[in-house]
Amino acid sequence: MAGLGRAGQCLFVIAQLALTYSAMSEPAPEPDDTGEEAPGLRKIIHVDMDAFFASVEQRDEPALRGLPIAVGGDGPRGVLTTCSYEARKFGCRSAMPSVTAKRLCPDLIFRPPRFAVYNEVSRQVRDIFLDYTPHVEPLSLDEAFLDVTEDLKGIGSATRIAELIRARIKEETGLTASAGVSYNKFLAKLASDQNKPDGLCVIRPGEGADFVAKLPVRRFFGIGPKGAEKMAALGIETGADLALCDIAYLRRHFGSQADYLYRAARGIDLRRVKANRPRKSVGAERTLDKDISSGSALRDVLARIIEITWKRIESSKSEGRTVTLKLKHADFSQLTRARSLPRPVAGQAEFASIGHALLDEVLPLAQPVRLVGLTLSALEEEEPPQAPVGGPSQGTLPF
Repeated sequence: MAGLGRAGQCLFVIAQLALTYSAMSEPAPEPDDTGEEAPGLRKIIHVDMDAFFASVEQRDEPALRGLPIAVGGDGPRGVLTTCSYEARKFGCRSAMPSVTAKRLCPDLIFRPPRFAVYNEVSRQVRDIFLDYTPHVEPLSLDEAFLDVTEDLKGIGSATRIAELIRARIKEETGLTASAGVSYNKFLAKLASDQNKPDGLCVIRPGEGADFVAKLPVRRFFGIGPKGAEKMAALGIETGADLALCDIAYLRRHFGSQADYLYRAARGIDLRRVKANRPRKSVGAERTLDKDISSGSALRDVLARIIEITWKRIESSKSEGRTVTLKLKHADFSQLTRARSLPRPVAGQAEFASIGHALLDEVLPLAQPVRLVGLTLSALEEEEPPQAPVGGPSQGTLPF
């Protein structure tokens, strides 16, 4: 790493380990992460497509370029999947109710999602990643971590690789992507959001703690509005404020999240980039146009959800043992019922039978529902073998 000799690198790694192990447990800042540690310092890139679904719609329908658009349903129960940067200037954002978004931006243009198209573009982008490293950890259709400590083309510079990847994405898909480059996943993800859209940010070894210190804690992954509000009440507004809190204080106020917060405030993250992350569940849900409580109407909705979910199960070649029904009431309270088998669900007919049996258990309903969902979990996917991860270079790691 530029500016650090071999001895300096060793001391830096030791410092990271000492701080990390003083927390005494493995945090999981991302829902599916195992906490497995990567050996030493790495060269990590986080690539995040810019307003992905909305940008695809603007690319494919040029008349929409420069206009505020949203992908999602525009009915009274609609929710924004994402929106363009032109819409974000009005305060629109992902997961916002459509009625709220239209109130903020009366000229907002809606387009229904086209997931087959988004999946194809995502595959194109993934193929670009794999030209540079086999160590690609997708987080969703539009973002992924790459470990380029030992890249396939022998380029050696993570910054240069990120530049090449962004240029190829633009040339081959017509879309822009932002990238963050750093020596661990936490910092790379923060960096990718720093100069959006169509930006690049590099956090070099030795810079992580200072970078994090200046950030508002709401920028940290896993800290939502309520978490940031609680922290503000405790006088914690920035990474620097958080770093002043010892682990006992954090555990007292934040429980199991304390260890993650302790590390994050110091720019520490030893998690490995894990290719071929196993899927935890496959499911589908539908927000209804009107609240319903009729058993026959709910069975019709569930039948359509079963069809959608089973297609996803077959597409992902998943097998699972647990079927979970989710019902969300008009007041947003939630009811779930689940059934687990000692073996994988045998097929669509059995999946459907269990789903309908779970619904029958809760009928008649005490109040109408606005959303119905069905999920298959406890998956037993056949995961392809991972390519071996090489150890970090003991010389300098140019960024």
